Amino acid sequence: MLPLIYTSAGAAAIFLAACLIWIVPEMIGAFKQTAKASRKEASVQDRGSMGLLIGLQWVGIALNFLLAGLFPAAAITWQRTALFGIGVALILLGVALRWYAIWTLGRYFTRDVAVSADQKVVQNGPYRYIRHPAYSGTFLTMLGVGLAMTNWASLVALLLCVFIGHMYRVSVEEKALSQAIGQPYVEYMQHTRRFIPLVF
Repeated sequence: MLPLIYTSAGAAAIFLAACLIWIVPEMIGAFKQTAKASRKEASVQDRGSMGLLIGLQWVGIALNFLLAGLFPAAAITWQRTALFGIGVALILLGVALRWYAIWTLGRYFTRDVAVSADQKVVQNGPYRYIRHPAYSGTFLTMLGVGLAMTNWASLVALLLCVFIGHMYRVSVEEKALSQAIGQPYVEYMQHTRRFIPLVF
């Protein structure tokens, strides 16, 4: 059984609109939110994490579309229309959380891992509960993309690629911040979770 976006023009249009709401600001941010463009005083310590993260995310998205067509037997048959709607809602919810987190972090947010000598631990907004809410937003968006395809194979492939990319990125980021900020960030790590409050 093929995904609704492969068989319904209406579903395809809704899905495309949600994806554009996610992708267009990300593409603009990719040029404007780098250390070179917005934080020239910062020390870049990315260790290739941005390239790996973006690369794995797009590999996952490609697999998401490919596997949904190649393995229709893996389709999620339960409440497909409702699941599609939930997926689209999660795409938009993830975008909202990600940009709220970016707005909260302000000038300290960059696409590449960069730290400044005067950097402080941000603990307001979503950062009060989790250390990486912008990445949590991406996870929600990718979960939404996968659910909207209503196929187990494509969903698992997408989430696995996104998870691997983010785990490497987070390890690089947390090491850089711990070295730059020191004990305040170490203490912050001790009482917060990475992505899901009280869970993980």
